[in-house]
Amino acid sequence: MAARPEVAPAPDVAPKGSPRVVVIGAGIVGCALSDELTARGWTDVTVLEQGPLFATGGSTSHAPGLVFQTNASRTMTAFAACTVRKYSGLELDGQWCFRQVGGLEVATTPERVEELKRRHGYATAWGVESRLLDPAECAELHPLLDRDRVLAGFHTPGDGLANAVRAAEAQARRATARGARFLPRHTVTGIESSGGRVTAVVTDRGTFAADIVVSCAGFWGPRISRMAGLTLPLLPMAHQYARTTPLPALARSRATEADEALLPILRHQDRDLYFREHADRIGIGSYAHRPMPVDLDRLAAGDVMPSMLPFTEEDFAPSWRDARELLPPLARSKVEEGFNGIFSFTPDGFPLLGEAPQLRGFWVAEAVWVTHSAGVAAAMAEWLVDGRPRTDVHECDINRFEEVQLAPSYVHRRSCRNFVEVYDILHPLQPAEEPRPLRVSPFHQRQRELGGCFLESGGWERPHWYEANAGLPAVRGIPPRGAWASRYWSPIAGAEALATRERVGLFDMTPLRRLEVTGPGALALLQRATSNQLDKPVGSVTYTLLLDESGGVHSDLTVARLGEHRFQVGANTPLDLDRLTRLLPADGTAQVRDITAGTCCIGVWGPFARDLVQPLTTADFSHRGFSYFKAKQAYLGEVPVTALRVSYVGELGWELYTSADNGLRLWDMLWEEGRTLGAVAAGRSAFNSLRLEKGYRAWGTDLTTEHNPYEAGLGFAVRLDKGPFIGRDALLAAAGSEPLRRLSCLVLDDPHAVVMGREPVYAAGSPAGYVTSAAYGYTVGKSIAYAWLPARATVPGNRVEIEYFGERLPATVSAEPLFDPRMACIRR
Repeated sequence: MAARPEVAPAPDVAPKGSPRVVVIGAGIVGCALSDELTARGWTDVTVLEQGPLFATGGSTSHAPGLVFQTNASRTMTAFAACTVRKYSGLELDGQWCFRQVGGLEVATTPERVEELKRRHGYATAWGVESRLLDPAECAELHPLLDRDRVLAGFHTPGDGLANAVRAAEAQARRATARGARFLPRHTVTGIESSGGRVTAVVTDRGTFAADIVVSCAGFWGPRISRMAGLTLPLLPMAHQYARTTPLPALARSRATEADEALLPILRHQDRDLYFREHADRIGIGSYAHRPMPVDLDRLAAGDVMPSMLPFTEEDFAPSWRDARELLPPLARSKVEEGFNGIFSFTPDGFPLLGEAPQLRGFWVAEAVWVTHSAGVAAAMAEWLVDGRPRTDVHECDINRFEEVQLAPSYVHRRSCRNFVEVYDILHPLQPAEEPRPLRVSPFHQRQRELGGCFLESGGWERPHWYEANAGLPAVRGIPPRGAWASRYWSPIAGAEALATRERVGLFDMTPLRRLEVTGPGALALLQRATSNQLDKPVGSVTYTLLLDESGGVHSDLTVARLGEHRFQVGANTPLDLDRLTRLLPADGTAQVRDITAGTCCIGVWGPFARDLVQPLTTADFSHRGFSYFKAKQAYLGEVPVTALRVSYVGELGWELYTSADNGLRLWDMLWEEGRTLGAVAAGRSAFNSLRLEKGYRAWGTDLTTEHNPYEAGLGFAVRLDKGPFIGRDALLAAAGSEPLRRLSCLVLDDPHAVVMGREPVYAAGSPAGYVTSAAYGYTVGKSIAYAWLPARATVPGNRVEIEYFGERLPATVSAEPLFDPRMACIRR
């Protein structure tokens, strides 16, 4: 099977020094983290819990414990796999902590059948054993099922049930044996700090000095984080769970307590339901009801079980009908008991992990469900002790959110929507419908007038194509694609890509994050933080990488030197700002700020780009006067611009930056001048196709901290001879050997078969890797996919297969780039 990211085993030798760590919360995450920290030698650990031990009254206390490993996210799957491995080896006083009964997801609609094929693909790509089943096989695994209602199933034999309270206590005992202490009935009332660092945790029973504080408070997390000045985008939500009366069909002999559950855990996502056994009863969880956000101020922390709210039978009634239809034996039972249990939800469905940006030493591990608890705890321990987690966590980093996404109304609305959609079939390009629009470029109105079809990312409205281009002759020649790949796509995008290659396209690049780094220490900061040589003359532009100490790629940056002590940095996410801010010198000689909101950018690319721009300025935009990877400040008409001669689409052109107040004028000027040249407004869909034809990587999709530059084909952005920089020592070691894996270009045999990303790739008949990015290349006339594969499988001409909706599509490893390998177009 394809390799999945593993969490490193705890070392036997303690690190130098053991900081004073205070963990807030003795639920399963806090207990797991104390176990992982003490196993790594950090033994001065105090766990504070406001309730009793270990049924604390939080979500852990009532969690049904279903652990389904498969997730569209590779990281979340790795966390769940770690949970299975660890808890399978735990016992508490001879009682099991994890029961590997397997998982079964059933489809009762044709749409869900296709979704299960995709989920089988995820499982295969991430290394989780699974298989697709027919209705008879489903009924054999789970005899309570109505076979006639089931169309197909997805079976994962490694999944199962965690006894959360038991697993928490088992890990706490191990941590205690190494020196940790657990203190119940201690309610946190404050966080103390000095000089921007945490110093202590204040409780109603005393103050505890701390070098590091980790909030594992679950749905109480927002209250704790406010004490540290951190806005935590988490919404507590009530979720219904019920148990039936005894079922005759389950009244079989159970020789031991371990026989509490024998049937696989079951999901009926078409009706937002899941099921598990409780001996001779069935437990039923429902996401089918209305969202039930919970106001923490109305909860009494001193209650025996504050996380269990009264059961609202009227909300459960439709789910009970659906449950009896799927499992007919339930007709001879009734709901014996139920509750509305509180869980944590976030706007994007991912956990909240990492260190607060404004208070050093204050960390969070929140919105973590039992499924991912052991994996998250291990990653957090690696992060704290070793300085980095081995598993990429950018999807989960607390600092990933835009400022607008931290608004209480945004957190509330998106988290409620996430609850509603938890089992929905969601397309990878499908945007949230509200609240929108949040952020728009200065020329958004012009884009609307052109019929822009907008998707959303980072709060930005981003046009993916323009209906105004529907009349382009090339539209009729764009090949069709399958039903799934056709969603959130139009053949118009293909015509826009071809128009860019043949004439010139205008691209809205405003959502590209822009940072400004200034001061006498700016160059030294960027030289230390990144991999390429930035000590170049003013007017130089450099592609470089943010690395961690192991050489993993935190991000890729485009750095323009606009003055001796002034740099403009094209970045990716808020994590880049956080990373550079943490590296700022203590002497104040360098500053970094985000200038995205006050600026905008238009990409002008294509063979006619110079013909469009040059008549608008007295500055020299000739190839000799303005060469590739150079920057120049100029005027286009009356608009001051910073022009960077760079291209992410592989064509002649510039990124033109100006202030937001000048943005509309810049767009109108370029649009009017481009009319005689056949210029088109082009969207992100065309952009993605063009960049894959050139083999340009997208950080976060094609590569992460789990990959080094040499594996990712970015060794050209590393200058080992420039002097010290973060990650240099690791890359020196890596440079002496061939990579064991590579990011490779694949071309599918069938040009109409467009895959979407995250599909498994087979080499020599076995799962060997996974797809990162994919698109149809309109210029080259080929369906393109980039994939991580073992190095031995990446020789150009090697044959592989991509699994897509259960079908294996043949493909060939190809030399890259597919378009203009001599770079003639970009250097016109």
